[in-house]
Amino acid sequence: MKKFTITLFIIIAMLLLSSCNNEEVQPDDRLEEYIKLWNDQKFDAMYDDYLSTSSKEAYSKEDMAERYKKLFNDLEISSVQVEYEKPSEEEEPSYEDVEEASFPIHVEMESIAGTISFDHEATLVKETRNEEENWYVNWDTTYIFKQLEDGDEVGIDITSGPRGEIFDRDGNGLAINDTITMIGIKPEDMEGHEKETKESLSELLHLDVEYIDQQLNQSWVEPHLFVPLRTINPNDKKLFDQLMAIPGVWPKDQVGRYYPLGAAATHLVGYTGEITAEELEEREGEGYSTHDKIGKRGLELLFEEELRGEPGAEIYINKSDGETVTLASKKAKKGQDIHVTIDANIQKTIYEKMNGRKGTASAINPKTGETLALVSSPSFDANGLTSNYYTKLMEDEENPLLNRFSALYAPGSAFKPVTASIGLSTGAITPDQTRNITGETWRKDESWGNYKITRVTDPGHPVNLEDALVYSDNIYFAQTALDIGAEDMIAGLEGFGFNEDIPFAYGIPQSTISSNGELSEEVLLADTGYGQGQLQVSILHLASMFTPILNEGNLLEPKLLRDEEGGVWKENVVSAEHADLIHQALRKVVSSPDGTARAADIDEVALAGKTGTAELKKSQDETGDENGVFVGYTAEQQDLLVAMLIEDVQDDGGSGYVVERVAEVFKELY
Repeated sequence: MKKFTITLFIIIAMLLLSSCNNEEVQPDDRLEEYIKLWNDQKFDAMYDDYLSTSSKEAYSKEDMAERYKKLFNDLEISSVQVEYEKPSEEEEPSYEDVEEASFPIHVEMESIAGTISFDHEATLVKETRNEEENWYVNWDTTYIFKQLEDGDEVGIDITSGPRGEIFDRDGNGLAINDTITMIGIKPEDMEGHEKETKESLSELLHLDVEYIDQQLNQSWVEPHLFVPLRTINPNDKKLFDQLMAIPGVWPKDQVGRYYPLGAAATHLVGYTGEITAEELEEREGEGYSTHDKIGKRGLELLFEEELRGEPGAEIYINKSDGETVTLASKKAKKGQDIHVTIDANIQKTIYEKMNGRKGTASAINPKTGETLALVSSPSFDANGLTSNYYTKLMEDEENPLLNRFSALYAPGSAFKPVTASIGLSTGAITPDQTRNITGETWRKDESWGNYKITRVTDPGHPVNLEDALVYSDNIYFAQTALDIGAEDMIAGLEGFGFNEDIPFAYGIPQSTISSNGELSEEVLLADTGYGQGQLQVSILHLASMFTPILNEGNLLEPKLLRDEEGGVWKENVVSAEHADLIHQALRKVVSSPDGTARAADIDEVALAGKTGTAELKKSQDETGDENGVFVGYTAEQQDLLVAMLIEDVQDDGGSGYVVERVAEVFKELY
């Protein structure tokens, strides 16, 4: 009896399995499989395994699968969703005696021009292949797009979205979309002057003659046609007049990116250029394509994501009868405008007063932290920048491509107010305490060997803090640093933002205390006290270090974006009382006949500030180059502070040359 039961169970199981194997495949199941491949964009499998014989006879794999791939790539099709409602088990009809079945479907996808959607009817037919009966899709071109029939072509028009513009605090343009001047040649108008014209253009436009010949020898060029060479700054009237005097040279207006301040703001604002293959690879998936313009440096690069416009697009079908059917369209959108705290007038004035000398400057409102100017000199005009011109700039000994306001320098004696603040805060000095220093050189003891610290002036009497700032006494501040001690000096400097990122939108490197962050050697500690040693600061950070003097001891965050919230970066780095005392002393640095910045005692506005000369030499015995520094600010209004550093001033009177430059800035602005 047990054996019979087991045998019966096996027979039943075999009958059930046989029943399952003979179960007819339903067309809606096949459609469901086909739709999954469609949603996953697996067009080869759709063609190979699911198209009906008649469809394969009418359309090759290239006509179907490869066309899908190309269109979806060209139109940036994504998020394909094909849906149909599968009948319930109760509603499922019998397809046993049916050779064809149709189902309503809905197709929706995202494209470069927006959403494309349509309703369609998918038809499947029953066929026997390799002795097996199954269902296959009767495909035609309307499955790609409902309106796409044989003989029709899909087209796309792309319109670039205008790039956002960059404006200063008052709405003056720093980088705008405007009419710019293209300079070119009409070949017939330079006949008999070819050599003269090409050589003159080569010099004025920084183009090689070979490049000019290359442009003139293009296949489309005819004697009467305008051949473009490069754009120029439309405000450069002198250059324009020189160019118009050359035989065969003509101007042509076109819309493009224009930088109104020219060289005065290039390192800050930056410029755009055609995207490179490397940049395309780095930004894969972000919607960039060949020939797109992209920010290359400065604010143009920093705010590329915000400034970049959103392209517009229209996808359409050109019907074989001449009709045009639009599938999707999207208007181009301008990128976001950027408003910064920079004052275009201050930026330009400072750049011009630097006279093309190597150096850098920053200007801030010391009561708010707003950055009013960031200048690097020498510079170059990014309007009409070409690869040839860029190559010449790379070979220039003055290195105009170097952005000096993002570099670090020794601050020299302009740093002494910081040492004074730390000394007062730690109790290492008091305002009235004097140091009885005699002579112009000093060393602590014989352990220093032959190393001595030199002061500029021996006033002939003991000096207190105010005297030391007015006379810029290196020995006083060296002794003060030793009294503070290495540990407290480092802590005090970190309180002023050393060894950490500056909270600023533009990338400015950290200011550093020394090569290893320590001040373990006495000589190094002493030199640090008067802004030498291994101190390295950016010009913006140096300017910011003066803000506690005018803000009751609080160090302010430098601010770049007009609408961002400014605030305190470091609280109470010095007491309000001591901050005011230092401020009064810095006023005397300018107003006193003995002050090192007396050249800034001008009629237009009362200034305060601190000079500095950073000596760049490997040993005390040699004569090295000098960088001159002056940080000056309006003593009463307290609305403008300018920090300027100029390199190689050893033959120009040291920091006195920089004081004169900064004084000229304030004279013009006030």
